[in-house]
Amino acid sequence: MDRLETRELAYFSAVADELHFGRAATRLGIAQPALSKAIRQLERKLGVTLFERTSRAVALTEAGRILTREAYVVLEAVSAAAARTRRAGNREPRLLLAMKPGGDGGLLPAILTAYEREPGVLPAEVIFEADSARALREGRADAALLYAPPDDLDQLDTETLLTEAPVAVLPTSHPLAQRSSLQMADLAGEDLHRKPSEPGEMPSLSTLMHLIALGRKVAVLPRVLTTPLRDDLTAVPMTDLPSINLLLAWPAHSTSPSVAALVRAAASAAAAREPD
Repeated sequence: MDRLETRELAYFSAVADELHFGRAATRLGIAQPALSKAIRQLERKLGVTLFERTSRAVALTEAGRILTREAYVVLEAVSAAAARTRRAGNREPRLLLAMKPGGDGGLLPAILTAYEREPGVLPAEVIFEADSARALREGRADAALLYAPPDDLDQLDTETLLTEAPVAVLPTSHPLAQRSSLQMADLAGEDLHRKPSEPGEMPSLSTLMHLIALGRKVAVLPRVLTTPLRDDLTAVPMTDLPSINLLLAWPAHSTSPSVAALVRAAASAAAAREPD
């Protein structure tokens, strides 16, 4: 079978997103007959039907649903590779480490100090991203400090740095604030903060804490993100949730010597951290 081309996957993905050949063609900036022909050629190449077509609707087949997932991964990887290649060609290339504000578990100074002792590494620059995993996958960062859960680690390699039990963050006036521990059932009916589907919708940590203090939200977070905690908030341990891991993540199969040096530095900084 001939290799699939990124153009074919981009055409297919547009139709899979829109489920309408006319809208997909407009989005791609090509004529609808040309798009329909390209999809038929792709189906012949693969030997499967990707879309069920009627006069009223277009729907993905099971094969189409599989290709939708795979095409997303491939196109994202190609885009990220281009972004990283452009950055590597800069006159002064840098290693970009992405993280949420306050999302380093207190380890960032030690990580950077250990990294700077490594020979021949690129200068490190920290960038603050509400969705650090997305920045990593899109090639806008070389490594990222993430929390799992909730961050998606698919297609990433990781090094666990810290493991913490989660806590519920509540206003001090909340009826549950004086409890010694909580379970998720105790938070039923609360407006629980959840990770949004779009990164632009993610509030900053300070904004989230302000919303909690106003009684607008309740959040379950790693304890390290709550330190220091505002006087009008309290953190109560959650007993029925798995521990949350602070991880250093980087693209799977990375061959960057500077990324490898950062991994060593992060592991060293985490090992040297005094237990609480």
